[in-house]
Amino acid sequence: MIQVLGSSWALLLGMLLLMLGNGVQGTLLGIRGGIEGFSTFEMSLVMSAYFLGFLGGSRLTPKLIGRVGHVRVFAALGSFTSAILILFPTIADPYFWILLRVLIGFCFSGIYVTAESWLNNSVDNANRGKALSLYLIVQMAGIITAQGLLVLGDPSGFVLFVIPSVLVSISFAPILLSINPTPAFETTKPLSLLELWDVSPLGCVGVFLLGGIFSAMFGMASVYGTQAGFSVAQISLFIAVIYTGGLLMQYPIGWMSDRMDRRVLIMSVSLFGGVVAILGVVLGNYFAIVVAVSFIVGGTANPLYALLLAYTNDMLETEQMAAGSGGMIFINGVGAIAGPLITGWMMTMAGPNGFWMFIAILMLATGAYAAWRMTRRPSQTSIEETGQYVPLTPTASPVAVEIAQEWYVENLDDDEDEDATVSRPE
Repeated sequence: MIQVLGSSWALLLGMLLLMLGNGVQGTLLGIRGGIEGFSTFEMSLVMSAYFLGFLGGSRLTPKLIGRVGHVRVFAALGSFTSAILILFPTIADPYFWILLRVLIGFCFSGIYVTAESWLNNSVDNANRGKALSLYLIVQMAGIITAQGLLVLGDPSGFVLFVIPSVLVSISFAPILLSINPTPAFETTKPLSLLELWDVSPLGCVGVFLLGGIFSAMFGMASVYGTQAGFSVAQISLFIAVIYTGGLLMQYPIGWMSDRMDRRVLIMSVSLFGGVVAILGVVLGNYFAIVVAVSFIVGGTANPLYALLLAYTNDMLETEQMAAGSGGMIFINGVGAIAGPLITGWMMTMAGPNGFWMFIAILMLATGAYAAWRMTRRPSQTSIEETGQYVPLTPTASPVAVEIAQEWYVENLDDDEDEDATVSRPE
């Protein structure tokens, strides 16, 4: 870990500042939209727009990098992001915000692609897994810490929009001044969605539903808190606990993933998260209960992405894994676009409880589908043959997923070599 920090500290520091900025704006907009009198439906459009831009950025940024290079793309997207963050309070119009959210989603997606390319280039094969774990911790720590910044100003004012703009602007200094040489950049053509479906129906359905779950939590949590009458400090705590649960539960769930049938774990984690989300519907008037529910739901939903990716990898041939990641990201992105829209509709119909109802339905549906798939096809991979779980979040760019795939393949090959050595007669 020390070696990873020594080679990547500037990048990780920059990413921490970026996630602070992104974490502030994501929560702040939900609170400010309520102050400005935006309807729940209008806010759902605003929040969904981020994921539309994010999906577009993940597909178009590699082409931009191929034309003008990492540094120019990185600097340009950073400049746009900083400017966009300041523009939100200047015009209190939901459709103007929708446009800005599409743009900022595109920019952040492109920033992640370029930053993660540098991360991959700054570590060797032996440290790739540690680098991914540390990168995940930095990302989640940035979002969690960002919630505390919301109490430093008035959400109806201008200052809280300046803070993330400044953080984003500063974040590029350590990256651009201290970064390793620009890496080579290659992307893999994804498998067709039909091919991916044939290989892993559970992986496809799971990441689609999870896209909706995660985007609802990331985009609509502050809208829910505003509707429920929480204070700014309570909303900040509520959202911070979601990500704290997601960070802390990655590793125990990953440990179990490498030691049992992954379909059973997917089913169990999903059903448990869905049942707990129902408590949010029934007992949502008690803030302490909401905080406890948010920890458990965040702690089950976040690791499911890496768990579903690991399960799908078990079904793919080694040479298909990098290509499969592109299809999984696209399916997840489509689900993420739909998530805030449906959540907003349910909150309009059922009030704040619609937030937990949506998450509960999708979590239970994921668990039920995993159970049904176990009746349709026996396990095709023994526990000894499965690859290692790699911690990732649903906001990971194609580059981060491909880094994880490389590490997965390398460890799978190492395990096969060890097995061959053990079984070889003397």
